[in-house]
Amino acid sequence: EEGNDILYLCQDAAELDLYGTVDGAICCLDSLNHITDYDRFCMSIERVSLFLEKDRLFIFDLNTEYKHSTVLGNNTFVIDTDDVYCVWQNEYKEDNTAEINLDFFVSEGDAYYRTGESFCERAYTKQEIENALQKAGLKIEAVYDDMTEYMPNEKTERVIYITRKMN
Repeated sequence: EEGNDILYLCQDAAELDLYGTVDGAICCLDSLNHITDYDRFCMSIERVSLFLEKDRLFIFDLNTEYKHSTVLGNNTFVIDTDDVYCVWQNEYKEDNTAEINLDFFVSEGDAYYRTGESFCERAYTKQEIENALQKAGLKIEAVYDDMTEYMPNEKTERVIYITRKMN
């Protein structure tokens, strides 16, 4: 709408096809955590690398094991606003996955409309991430605690990876 020439694609990340190379890539909102199969996680990173020009950056974020096991854990959260009431229930599994169930109650006049959503996320270990990046030909330039320029620590909930395509 603002005169930018942007091609929007909706594809499975493990089957990504950009029809050419790109000067950079960003993946945010813990999208890679939603890929719960490690082989497909690796393939998704490899596909990004395939279409990335040499020496260009791939920046992404991931929720951590700490967030999955401790913050989300087996906890329930309630979000209550003027228009929406949400019950957010999590079930943490020993394989570093979290089943997340959301129930929304949306105000419509004097009544509420109920809808829901369920999905899984997987937290990958530092070693799993590093192996996937190395296999894809991506070098880690920096890793940050979410929304900071500080190194992650044992209570970091989301990490930001800055990687560079090497070959």
